[in-house]
Amino acid sequence: MAKKMLEVNQLTTKYITRQGEDVYSVDHVSLDIEEGKSLGIAGESGCGKSTLALSLMGYYFAPLHYTSGTIKVDGKDITGLDPDVVRKTVLGTDVAYIPQAAMNALNPTRKVGKFIEDVIFAHELPMDKKQIREMAEQRFAKLGLPVDALDKHSVELSGGMRQRVVIAVSTILNPKVLIADEPSSALDVTSQKMVIKMMKDMMAEGMVKSMIFITHELPLLYNVTDDIMVMYAGQIVERGSAKEMVFDPIHPYSRGLMRSILVPEEGTRDVKLPARRPT
Repeated sequence: MAKKMLEVNQLTTKYITRQGEDVYSVDHVSLDIEEGKSLGIAGESGCGKSTLALSLMGYYFAPLHYTSGTIKVDGKDITGLDPDVVRKTVLGTDVAYIPQAAMNALNPTRKVGKFIEDVIFAHELPMDKKQIREMAEQRFAKLGLPVDALDKHSVELSGGMRQRVVIAVSTILNPKVLIADEPSSALDVTSQKMVIKMMKDMMAEGMVKSMIFITHELPLLYNVTDDIMVMYAGQIVERGSAKEMVFDPIHPYSRGLMRSILVPEEGTRDVKLPARRPT
């Protein structure tokens, strides 16, 4: 059996509104990911996908609050750790996160190379500027990124290049789990293809041990991930292999979701899905 990189058991997190009301966006979610595998998360806007991504890092700030459950990364329990401890010892090394609108994640006042220095120094790693530069150049070259991008500000890079640079920076410390939240949604088809290839290459080269891929683009999940998990109203309603989830979903919500990407039979308005697999 392959080693589990991420184990989540009954994780529940909530938002507390200004009126003091509790809104549970992640409700008793359990999942696991094995080394070398990728998991796709699908669901409508507002179902809790991005909140789950934030929660999995164990890095909570108001109005998001941890309620219950456990998170283990490579066997290490990161549940309930102090935010400063999480920032220094978990983020970037155990878990890396690519946010939505990642193109805007770079500091516009810092050159990319200097931004990478800030990232390394924040983790208090025993490296000087020369070593950081060498590491960054090697990583950029390996991922097919121009090394001269290290000496540019983010505004000097195209949207697709910025996206790829953010991914390279996020994974420069070889995280065990990479969480990518809509990493290609704002890109054209050509740039999207380059970003997806880059992420696949990182998995193949072992720069990233496992990956969670969140997107609204269901065909992309089918081609990128090993398993797909469907989320609705803060809960996981179904999980299966990419093939099972696209062509033979069981849950009514999953079936409705997958109908949106299948072509109706000629002369009909409905999509005929295969018979349900045994429960």
